[in-house]
Amino acid sequence: MHLAWLELSQFRSYENLRFEPDPGINVLVGRNGAGKTNILEAVGYLSMLKSFRRTPDAALIRSGEERAIIRGGFGDGDSEVDIAVEIPAAGRRQVMVNGKRPSRLSDVAITAPVVAFLPDDLDLVKRGPALRREYLDDLGAQLVPTVGADQREFEKSLRQRNSLLRQDGRNADPMSLDVWDVRIAESGARVLVNRLRLLGRLCNRLTDAYGTVGGESRDLLRPIYTSSWVTVGEITEGLEPDFEILASALLKALEERRTRDMETRSTSAGPHRDDPGFLLDDRDVRVRASQGEQRSVALSLRIAAYQLLDDRHGRPPILLLDDVFSELDPGRAEGVTGLLPHGQVLVTSARDDEVPEMGRRWRVREGILK
Repeated sequence: MHLAWLELSQFRSYENLRFEPDPGINVLVGRNGAGKTNILEAVGYLSMLKSFRRTPDAALIRSGEERAIIRGGFGDGDSEVDIAVEIPAAGRRQVMVNGKRPSRLSDVAITAPVVAFLPDDLDLVKRGPALRREYLDDLGAQLVPTVGADQREFEKSLRQRNSLLRQDGRNADPMSLDVWDVRIAESGARVLVNRLRLLGRLCNRLTDAYGTVGGESRDLLRPIYTSSWVTVGEITEGLEPDFEILASALLKALEERRTRDMETRSTSAGPHRDDPGFLLDDRDVRVRASQGEQRSVALSLRIAAYQLLDDRHGRPPILLLDDVFSELDPGRAEGVTGLLPHGQVLVTSARDDEVPEMGRRWRVREGILK
């Protein structure tokens, strides 16, 4: 799968843009602030239906305009899929696939899979658990459409229970809490099953990727998972969690913590409180790894995601590399270059000589791409 063309209207710094990238490697060169990342962000939005910079939709609209439009054609050599998104300043956005509204938005990520490497990926490793949970849930949804549906069902149930707790606190109706406890236990257990299955599939790929980009390090990179309601145990390749055990454990935890939850007016057990993490041998990457090691771990996570998507769909996803090479020492840059796939790659760089790889060069200057 590759991006055949991209059209932007009133998106970020672009009033109008038509971009027809090469199906191989494309290097977008321009000074900081020229709009290179905006192009990658638009491509990512057509796949994930959200900004990979975690920017609110309204902020994607060019200043002073009422709406932004992103359109792209994605081809596999035999056919092309047209994805279009209209983002209004007020009201709901419109998503169209081949001129029709998709029956499930989660299908869009399957249609146009994308993996992005960003300078902020270091936060994925060294900050709090929310970004790591998001990494697993987003990747899972790109691999299997039902994963996204499971996540949305859990989030809906959690919002309802929290709304009840915030409104009534210690006076919350026990029968209503019983209903939401059951729904959270079932949907939350499915979310954890999805995450643990995914981590099991990532195990060997993470080890291999870190062996390539980790420089001279011989440490083994492996995932861990700390749950807020159940002991997970060691993450192994091909892990197959037991849904019934996890659902029962979460329901019990919600019942046991109900009094505390009524006092704090929030839900204290569930996958929204879990902490996925990573070890280099026995060292917690978040607190006991150097910044160079943390950056290599972040790159390894994206490489492993890319490989999983390639295996799952039988075709490489589109790879977006935003100013990655400026952050790497020569050894790690060479390792990443050796892993660049045979599919489509879009790379941004402030300097043409930063990217140690041949490819079609594009000059980006204040809303113009040549």
